[in-house]
Amino acid sequence: MPIGGIKGTHLALAGAFICLLALFGCKSTMPTPATTGALYDIDWSLSGNLHAHDPVIIKQGETWYIFATGTGITMKRSEDGRHWEHIGPVFKRQPEWHRKMVPFNDGNLWAPDIFYYQNKYYLYYAVSSFGSNTSVIGLATNATLDPQDPNYTWVDEGVVIQSTSADDYNAIDPNVAQDRDGNLWLSFGSFWSGIKLIQLDPTTMKPAENATLYSIASRPGNTAIEAPFIIERNGYYYLFVSFDFCCRGVNSTYKIMVGRSREITGPYVDKEGKDMRLGGGTLIDRGDERWKGPGHCAVYQQGHSAILVNHAYDKQNFGRPTLQIRPLYWDAEGWPTLNSGE
Repeated sequence: MPIGGIKGTHLALAGAFICLLALFGCKSTMPTPATTGALYDIDWSLSGNLHAHDPVIIKQGETWYIFATGTGITMKRSEDGRHWEHIGPVFKRQPEWHRKMVPFNDGNLWAPDIFYYQNKYYLYYAVSSFGSNTSVIGLATNATLDPQDPNYTWVDEGVVIQSTSADDYNAIDPNVAQDRDGNLWLSFGSFWSGIKLIQLDPTTMKPAENATLYSIASRPGNTAIEAPFIIERNGYYYLFVSFDFCCRGVNSTYKIMVGRSREITGPYVDKEGKDMRLGGGTLIDRGDERWKGPGHCAVYQQGHSAILVNHAYDKQNFGRPTLQIRPLYWDAEGWPTLNSGE
């Protein structure tokens, strides 16, 4: 991900300095550092092709890309982050091993995650079917995301990890994160025993040999947890998840929750100190009268600024799953919030 500057901090310090020079009668009108920066300066009023489920975002050069659940994996593009056009799918023809390993998959590939590493784009995705943990996380790679580039070719890299009815977890909803030491990790999971984490081999970008499978979040007595996304910020790893049920239109009960840990392997706790393995989680968003069931979020950081990307079901458009991009702020205790005033 690109790393921006600290423009907002410089502006705030400049405003304070001017006030000191004036000695009195000066009231700073500069925004606080918490609400300035490249991503906070964008009006995220979206337009264009906004149909999306389980979206993840990335930027190549000056162009934004969204990957989302769909036949062959949905792919969208935007030059400004606001107006979106459909350019997918990733797979024009589904790899044959998908149906062999997951016989009831209907061609929809779920919940992609895009990760840029060592000059290559790694696209993780899930092959599954509703209500089953006979699932596979697959991988495709590309040198570029621009379909007009002559080097644009998606290469099927096969299976990353799988689960069967004999397992107590579900191999869907992949997310790749890099820890402060440069190690790569894959989090994944949906229902069953919850969210898992496993270290990746940086050569294959698949689970390292004899890697430990960590449990990092679950809901004992209520298995409705899925869609992990991990970021690192100011000495903490933040684990975003979705609680409850998606895919029911305006009757969806999805909500975005978060916990944090000093170590990427956990334990992750919420604001009240409750372990996420025991059902803990601090609410980020449960939706409103129009937007129902927000969830399956991704977070994109640039410098001190950040955005939250997710889908929600639009009550004004027959419950259609719709892309949302909103500024994500951080309160005085370092917790993510959609409220810039906290």
